[in-house]
Amino acid sequence: MENDATTYINEQTMCLCGRIAATRTSWTENNPGRRFLGCSFYGRPDACDYFKWVDTPLLHPRYKSVINGLLKNANREAVLENKWQRMVLYHRIVLAMLVLVVFVQFLM
Repeated sequence: MENDATTYINEQTMCLCGRIAATRTSWTENNPGRRFLGCSFYGRPDACDYFKWVDTPLLHPRYKSVINGLLKNANREAVLENKWQRMVLYHRIVLAMLVLVVFVQFLM
């Protein structure tokens, strides 16, 4: 049997401006992983303020703590990966310049 949240999401809910509301997931610290319906044009000037939670809040405070910890680790790993990629690019550029200098010296 489906719960009320699943049934609610499967129906086409209209937002305040007459468009079909979009299902989104909150990744805020207070509501990590919670699903809600909102205007499909959220962030645009012509969007309305329609908002409705479609699931229940996390019942145990530990859930929020675990999800937020995982999100912070994922963000930290993304930052480290970005730094690693920039460092690799920098070293490739330096190596290419050294090869070019040696090649020019060889031609002289």
